[in-house]
Amino acid sequence: MLQELAIHDFAIIEDLNVEFEAGMTVLTGETGAGKSIIIDAVGLLAGGRGSQEFIRTGASKAVLQGQFHLPAAAPTFALLDQYGIAYADQDVLLQRELHRNGRNVCRVNGQLVNTLTLKEIGETIVDIHGQNEHQELMHPEKHLALLDEFAHHEIVPLRTQYQTAYQHYKKLHQTYEKRLANEKEWAQRLDMLRFQVKEIETAQLQPDEVHQLTEEKLQLSNFQRINQALATSYAAISEGETAPLDQIGRAMNELQQIADLAPAYRTLSESVQSAYYTLQDAASDILQQADLLEWDENRLDEIEKRLEMIHQLQRKYGDSEAQILAYGQKIKRELTEMENTESNAADLADQVAAAREQALTSGQKLSQKRQTAAQQLVQAIHQQLKDLYMAKTVFSVHFKTTGTPHFFETGLDEVEFYIQTNPGETAKPLAKTASGGELSRIMLALKTIFMRSQGITSIIFDEVDTGVSGRVAQAIADKISGIARFSQVLCITHLPQVAAMSDHHFFIQKQVVQQRTRTSLKVLKTPERIDELARMLSGTTVTKLTREHAHELLVLAKSEKKRLAAKQPSSK
Repeated sequence: MLQELAIHDFAIIEDLNVEFEAGMTVLTGETGAGKSIIIDAVGLLAGGRGSQEFIRTGASKAVLQGQFHLPAAAPTFALLDQYGIAYADQDVLLQRELHRNGRNVCRVNGQLVNTLTLKEIGETIVDIHGQNEHQELMHPEKHLALLDEFAHHEIVPLRTQYQTAYQHYKKLHQTYEKRLANEKEWAQRLDMLRFQVKEIETAQLQPDEVHQLTEEKLQLSNFQRINQALATSYAAISEGETAPLDQIGRAMNELQQIADLAPAYRTLSESVQSAYYTLQDAASDILQQADLLEWDENRLDEIEKRLEMIHQLQRKYGDSEAQILAYGQKIKRELTEMENTESNAADLADQVAAAREQALTSGQKLSQKRQTAAQQLVQAIHQQLKDLYMAKTVFSVHFKTTGTPHFFETGLDEVEFYIQTNPGETAKPLAKTASGGELSRIMLALKTIFMRSQGITSIIFDEVDTGVSGRVAQAIADKISGIARFSQVLCITHLPQVAAMSDHHFFIQKQVVQQRTRTSLKVLKTPERIDELARMLSGTTVTKLTREHAHELLVLAKSEKKRLAAKQPSSK
């Protein structure tokens, strides 16, 4: 339920903070006082379309906040978990800012969200119904979901079973259709994949192979230069009567004889000794490298051919050995899938037929359950319409049939609610029902049926009672009061019968203060309620008689609520 609403610089409202209670709350006041503006604010908090026109003249932004307290099992919390939004104590805070520059800032429990997410979450909390506003019940494409929700426990398992079978059939059918429509392309793709996989596997590429081959090629291409350099270097170090290695060796021996005479001599001896052994090791390494040198003209040719082959693969499949190998794995998987399909081509049509039959059987079971649920829904709606003085109205659930079954994500059915308001007339789609009074009562009947299953905790009626009076007005008041026993109801009304049935009454008025129009809201106690009901009954002139009538309305409303409570105990 909506616990608190804060509005700042929104339309003609400068600052407004109001706390709401459970049960039925009515908002009354003169036309243009700002009743619908409050409903607009709640609608924006629930993800409705925003506009700069909502921002109060002279303000840079409009700020809206709504604090909601929800039952532990409310579907809202599953969405909050899905979007990673933290919550505590079953409270949800919705916030929205509309800026002059067009920026739209939305938050849920302090976390930034986009307007689509806000709308998705808001729709599980608040349900707003206006006189001419076509919500779920006025959209034929949503009627099937409402029917399923009516018989939730029986239908959901069957629908899940159907959807599993349907997805399997759909996947097989798509594969089969693709195969038939692209037989030539399929064969060409299969041949190309086989060639590419074979070409890459035959190459037997190794990671970093190009780098290693390039280094080896460099060695072979410079064989003479390397060989000459090694031989000359070794000769210069180790050969001849004045070979540097022998000369340094003699110096090392001489210095070793005086190394113990002074630290400086020892340091010199160690330095020359280190140089001698380093040069000796270098000479040995040079000789070893020279011995390892081997000229192989055929190997150089092999390397050049190998590098050219790899470069050809790089031009076709990737810039590196790793990319080529990764591409090879990818097409190998595709080839395996296609070859499996190829090998099962003779059975594919049979598989599609079997999967279709399974989906059809599951869909027919689901349809039968929906037909049964539809009959139960019709009976429930007729009882509601009877309470609303529409006993002769015929409500029906129309299943569209075309002879050949059509598979949809939701089943085999297309459903639309129909209504026949007068005997002898043709039943018409509910969405095309024209009378405002009839539409109000039909909507209330449906809302009474669905209110518990939908899990909505706050329902707003914006002048849905327009166009009715007398006993019909009282019936609507009773029905709204009945809905309020399961969900919080906020109701804008001009009917005194509806206002009298409320648990809480707010009076909205606008005043001009310092040449600016401001809207204010006041909680009415019993004496003030009598005055407001008298005004609603008589208009501008309130007389003693109208006050007495207003008082009588409150007394009768109190008695009527007791009767309704005894007839149907509250679930709150």
